[in-house]
Amino acid sequence: MNKAQLKKFKTLLETKRDEIVKKARQTLTEDMMLDANDLPDEMDLASSEYLQSFTFRLRGREKSFLDKIHKALLKIEDGTFGKCEECEEEISVKRLEARPETTLCIRCKEDQERVEKDYG
Repeated sequence: MNKAQLKKFKTLLETKRDEIVKKARQTLTEDMMLDANDLPDEMDLASSEYLQSFTFRLRGREKSFLDKIHKALLKIEDGTFGKCEECEEEISVKRLEARPETTLCIRCKEDQERVEKDYG
Protein backbone atom coordinates (compact mmCIF):
# COMPACT_ATOMS: atom_id res chain seq x y z
CA MET A 1 0.00 0.00 0.00
CA ASN A 2 1.40 3.40 -0.93
CA LYS A 3 1.77 6.45 1.32
CA ALA A 4 -1.15 8.31 -0.25
CA GLN A 5 -3.52 5.42 0.45
CA LEU A 6 -2.24 5.11 4.02
CA LYS A 7 -2.74 8.83 4.56
CA LYS A 8 -6.29 8.58 3.17
CA PHE A 9 -7.14 5.72 5.54
CA LYS A 10 -5.53 7.49 8.49
CA THR A 11 -7.63 10.59 7.80
CA LEU A 12 -10.77 8.49 7.44
CA LEU A 13 -10.12 6.67 10.72
CA GLU A 14 -9.33 9.89 12.57
CA THR A 15 -12.54 11.45 11.27
CA LYS A 16 -14.58 8.47 12.50
CA ARG A 17 -12.80 8.61 15.87
CA ASP A 18 -13.44 12.34 16.26
CA GLU A 19 -17.11 11.91 15.38
CA ILE A 20 -17.57 9.20 18.02
CA VAL A 21 -15.78 11.26 20.66
CA LYS A 22 -17.96 14.26 19.79
CA LYS A 23 -21.12 12.17 20.22
CA ALA A 24 -19.83 10.83 23.54
CA ARG A 25 -19.17 14.35 24.81
CA GLN A 26 -22.63 15.41 23.69
CA THR A 27 -24.14 12.48 25.57
CA LEU A 28 -22.28 13.44 28.72
CA THR A 29 -23.31 17.09 28.58
CA GLU A 30 -26.87 16.81 27.28
CA ASP A 31 -28.28 13.30 27.54
CA MET A 32 -27.19 12.71 31.14
CA MET A 33 -29.60 15.40 32.28
CA LEU A 34 -32.81 13.52 33.03
CA ASP A 35 -34.89 15.49 35.50
CA ALA A 36 -38.10 13.85 36.66
CA ASN A 37 -39.55 17.31 37.44
CA ASP A 38 -39.39 18.27 33.74
CA LEU A 39 -41.59 15.35 32.70
CA PRO A 40 -45.30 15.69 33.48
CA ASP A 41 -46.26 12.03 33.84
CA GLU A 42 -44.87 8.54 34.38
CA MET A 43 -45.13 7.60 30.69
CA ASP A 44 -42.94 10.53 29.67
CA LEU A 45 -40.43 9.64 32.36
CA ALA A 46 -40.37 5.96 31.30
CA SER A 47 -39.97 6.91 27.66
CA SER A 48 -37.12 9.28 28.47
CA GLU A 49 -35.40 6.67 30.61
CA TYR A 50 -35.70 4.13 27.79
CA LEU A 51 -34.21 6.55 25.26
CA GLN A 52 -31.40 7.40 27.67
CA SER A 53 -30.67 3.71 28.22
CA PHE A 54 -30.67 3.10 24.47
CA THR A 55 -28.27 6.01 23.93
CA PHE A 56 -25.89 4.68 26.58
CA ARG A 57 -25.97 1.23 24.98
CA LEU A 58 -25.05 2.79 21.63
CA ARG A 59 -22.17 4.67 23.25
CA GLY A 60 -20.97 1.38 24.76
CA ARG A 61 -20.83 -0.17 21.31
CA GLU A 62 -19.03 2.86 20.01
CA LYS A 63 -16.40 2.38 22.71
CA SER A 64 -15.45 -1.00 21.25
CA PHE A 65 -15.49 0.59 17.80
CA LEU A 66 -13.08 3.23 19.11
CA ASP A 67 -10.74 0.44 20.22
CA LYS A 68 -10.80 -1.00 16.69
CA ILE A 69 -10.07 2.41 15.21
CA HIS A 70 -7.19 2.91 17.63
CA LYS A 71 -5.70 -0.47 16.69
CA ALA A 72 -6.03 0.35 12.98
CA LEU A 73 -4.24 3.67 13.50
CA LEU A 74 -1.44 1.85 15.35
CA LYS A 75 -1.16 -0.57 12.43
CA ILE A 76 -0.76 2.34 10.05
CA GLU A 77 2.08 3.62 12.21
CA ASP A 78 3.87 0.26 12.46
CA GLY A 79 3.37 -0.65 8.79
CA THR A 80 1.03 -3.63 9.22
CA PHE A 81 -2.18 -1.90 8.13
CA GLY A 82 -4.04 -3.73 5.38
CA LYS A 83 -2.81 -7.23 6.21
CA CYS A 84 -5.23 -9.93 7.28
CA GLU A 85 -4.59 -11.17 10.82
CA GLU A 86 -5.60 -14.71 9.86
CA CYS A 87 -3.96 -15.49 6.53
CA GLU A 88 -1.55 -12.51 6.38
CA GLU A 89 -2.67 -11.71 2.81
CA GLU A 90 -3.34 -8.13 1.73
CA ILE A 91 -6.87 -6.90 2.45
CA SER A 92 -8.40 -5.42 -0.69
CA VAL A 93 -8.53 -1.64 -0.92
CA LYS A 94 -12.24 -1.88 -1.66
CA ARG A 95 -12.83 -3.67 1.66
CA LEU A 96 -10.66 -1.19 3.53
CA GLU A 97 -12.60 1.68 2.01
CA ALA A 98 -15.82 0.15 3.31
CA ARG A 99 -14.40 -0.81 6.74
CA PRO A 100 -10.98 0.73 7.34
CA GLU A 101 -10.88 -0.69 10.88
CA THR A 102 -11.17 -4.28 9.63
CA THR A 103 -8.53 -6.85 10.56
CA LEU A 104 -9.64 -9.67 8.24
CA CYS A 105 -9.78 -10.07 4.49
CA ILE A 106 -13.18 -10.86 3.03
CA ARG A 107 -12.47 -14.60 2.71
CA CYS A 108 -11.38 -14.95 6.36
CA LYS A 109 -14.31 -12.80 7.54
CA GLU A 110 -16.76 -14.99 5.63
CA ASP A 111 -15.16 -18.09 7.19
CA GLN A 112 -15.46 -16.52 10.64
CA GLU A 113 -19.13 -15.68 10.08
CA ARG A 114 -19.82 -19.19 8.82
CA VAL A 115 -18.28 -20.69 11.97
CA GLU A 116 -20.24 -18.27 14.17
CA LYS A 117 -23.46 -19.21 12.38
CA ASP A 118 -22.76 -22.92 12.77
CA TYR A 119 -21.81 -22.72 16.46
CA GLY A 120 -23.48 -19.44 17.39
